[in-house]
Amino acid sequence: MIDTASTLASDAAAFRQFSRFYTSYIGALGPDHQGSAVSLTEMRLLYEIAHRDGPTAGELSAAMQVDPGYVSRLLKGFRTRGWIEAVADAADGRVRRLSLTADGRASFTPMYDRANAVAAEMLAALPPGDRSRLLSAMATIRGILDPNNPSVMPYLLRPHRPGDMGAVIAAHGRLYAYEYGFDVSFEALVARIAADFIDGLDPARHCCWIAERDGRVVGSVFVVDADETTAKLRMLFVDESARGLGIGKRLTEEAIRFARSAGYRRMTLWTNDILIAAREIYRKAGFDHVASEPLSAFGVTMVAETWEREL
Repeated sequence: MIDTASTLASDAAAFRQFSRFYTSYIGALGPDHQGSAVSLTEMRLLYEIAHRDGPTAGELSAAMQVDPGYVSRLLKGFRTRGWIEAVADAADGRVRRLSLTADGRASFTPMYDRANAVAAEMLAALPPGDRSRLLSAMATIRGILDPNNPSVMPYLLRPHRPGDMGAVIAAHGRLYAYEYGFDVSFEALVARIAADFIDGLDPARHCCWIAERDGRVVGSVFVVDADETTAKLRMLFVDESARGLGIGKRLTEEAIRFARSAGYRRMTLWTNDILIAAREIYRKAGFDHVASEPLSAFGVTMVAETWEREL
């Protein structure tokens, strides 16, 4: 498409119309952001101080892309309220590093919790499918506007929904055939595991996390019960198009977090020696390799392994 003055003007108008809608929708325009005692800019500044390791005023200004003079005035207000303190940098005494005081954290935490609750209320009002589309679209927007920002999370983690099992089965069959030479019997095994998961699903004890990117399923992990006190991690995979984004690590962490909250005391998993990347994820997540045995299956010869960790 060739950009013309009229096209760009029309696009700019649409862009600004959405911006006006969204800032009103999230309550960004008032002096007290979402019922807090501060404005949106002040809330963001407090967030950055709370979540960074001793930032300077200059670093905060650059991170927020806000005029340094304005940031300085806001910080002065925080000092007056007793919310922040500045200490000299250990390597350069001329540099002042900022942190929240006990009073500052006590004031910030309920405001932050309230903002999260408001966001959760907005999302809860949407049907699950619309909510997933919304979050995926947000990730797409941020990826387009700020593609080089390492903090951009170019994927969405969500619970499974109808249609996902077919995608997971197909992805496993395709990936393991291409990368490891598995035959179609492996795809059949994955299909049986997925069917058993759906048939016996107990939301209090079992879960499935799906990683989605650009509307496509690019990863999954399942938690089922091995016995009353032991959870089993199953069917972790990350599509080759989404490698290097930390999806496997995050899926594993979510599985562990769910198992712990569900009351399990330990977690186990089955893998094999040729899945080098997956084994490294398990090791870093605290699993120990506890048993091995030779295995000929799915048209290949390998060593089957059992890994476990306490929760």
